[in-house]
Amino acid sequence: MGNLMGSWRYKEPSTVEECDSTWETDSESDEQQGEEDSGISEPVSPTDTAKCAETLDPPEQPGETPESTTKIKRSFYAAKDLYKYRHNYPNSKEPRQPSEYRNLRFYLNKIPLVPDGIYVEEILNKWRGDYEKLEHNHTYIQWLFPLREQGLNFYAQELTQVEIKEFQSTREARRRFMQAYTIMLDFFGIALQDKNGNVGRAPNWQDRFQHLNESQHNYLRITRILKSLGELGYESFKPPLVRLLLQEALVEGTLSNMRHSALEYFVYTLRDRGQRRALLRFAQRHYRPPENFIWGPPRRRRPGGVAAIAAGGGKPGPVQEKSSAKARAGKSPASPQEERRGGTAEEGFPDAWKREEHSAGGDGKTPKPPPTCGSAKHPEEGKGEGKPWMEREEYMDTTHL
Repeated sequence: MGNLMGSWRYKEPSTVEECDSTWETDSESDEQQGEEDSGISEPVSPTDTAKCAETLDPPEQPGETPESTTKIKRSFYAAKDLYKYRHNYPNSKEPRQPSEYRNLRFYLNKIPLVPDGIYVEEILNKWRGDYEKLEHNHTYIQWLFPLREQGLNFYAQELTQVEIKEFQSTREARRRFMQAYTIMLDFFGIALQDKNGNVGRAPNWQDRFQHLNESQHNYLRITRILKSLGELGYESFKPPLVRLLLQEALVEGTLSNMRHSALEYFVYTLRDRGQRRALLRFAQRHYRPPENFIWGPPRRRRPGGVAAIAAGGGKPGPVQEKSSAKARAGKSPASPQEERRGGTAEEGFPDAWKREEHSAGGDGKTPKPPPTCGSAKHPEEGKGEGKPWMEREEYMDTTHL
């Protein structure tokens, strides 16, 4: 009996596909329904699993820049990190000693953050609009937006499930948490518009967006903030923020350096599959070049062995057309293995660019009137509820800000 139960233990995912359940049930109608990850990854067959190490680098065409010809791929590190978050950190163990509630006590203004010795009321009352301080101090973010994982500030204590429940039931702590959220939104050039989490451009958006587009370490902070919102009872606040950031990155072109972080990290902090699908479909419509969009549904094959992208709507390439012609002439179609070698393998970053997720994007259009994003204004979102200057090892140490 013990061996039987042991077979049901949590298994670490080993591929991006095992970490991502977004497109497991792909239908337009289910995006209006709450469909959270179950906590158990569906089995993935070897034929459906693209190897993360595969990289295709086609010859550079005349007039093309290296960036335009670079093939990209999903980051397994990012996918695994966010898989664990969405599934409530499987295999994590709560501490045996009683929780000290340090995060809650900090938000009740009873203890200061360590090591700076600053109380939360000082931050809320004196730091709003002090962009230099918010930019260059790196110890407060772990206290303002606690997580169930260790960050760079080792004096900050990880959340526990017991503390999360206590925090969510404490009105004073929740009020201050929302104040902290609005301070950081203002720092990014965004304004919280209502109690439902709808957001839009702040009056200072032009200067702050320019800064945010150039200070890419703040994308780590955004990932942390999104995770913390979900932990402390504000999961519904995440889709409007991610939707606005995608709009600015892909449509307005004001945050073009953010587009890969938004797609690789921000979207995948959402626990609801339908919400992730709606955001990815929106992104796919505006992503350029469209053939480099790798976050959509898996490739499907039509009868006769011709590969088709489920949501891309593209025409078969020259290799596919040639194969089809041979099939019509009575020749046997290529094997699935040959077809995958013929151009359907997953696109990948070169090793030297694994963490450069902030390539220039956007369509260069003049910014439109300030958009607003929120669940009430975007019915496509279902109901529910990043780092070129760093090397890989250093980035892995700083992801959990």
